[in-house]
Amino acid sequence: MFPELRRLIQRKIKRVVVPRKPTLAYLQYKEPAREYLLGRIWYWAQVCQVDIKRVAIRDQRRRWGSCSSLGNLNFNYKLVLLPPCLSDYVIVHELCHLKELNHGPKFWALVAIYYPEYRALQGELRVLEQATRMQPAAIITYVKIHQCNLCPNIENVSL
Repeated sequence: MFPELRRLIQRKIKRVVVPRKPTLAYLQYKEPAREYLLGRIWYWAQVCQVDIKRVAIRDQRRRWGSCSSLGNLNFNYKLVLLPPCLSDYVIVHELCHLKELNHGPKFWALVAIYYPEYRALQGELRVLEQATRMQPAAIITYVKIHQCNLCPNIENVSL
């Protein structure tokens, strides 16, 4: 067999993705996350003056959200476990991608217009990711110590 063909076949074999079974946490939080996030997305879409085509709630391992060039938005169900200020930051971040599809200066200027406190929240989100490895139980524990003036009293919020 030709060496180039062998390498191509090996690359294809390595990229096979085995679908994961839905986790119990995903099944438990998917619908509450959809209800909560759709309300927040609708609110922020009005503020940011953007049109949304499709929203999906997913169980992503490494991302809080993403946006496609077609205007489709994907959000991690774990956003419902975060304090409102952090989930709102992720929503605004993705909605700004509908206007600017990169992380250049224009994009960050847009985010700053709609969510001026984004830098501090961005740092807190990174710390949370590292501390919890995005595991739902760890996120819930971490969020109990969250304090900021942007969030309502988290103890009064129930899922």
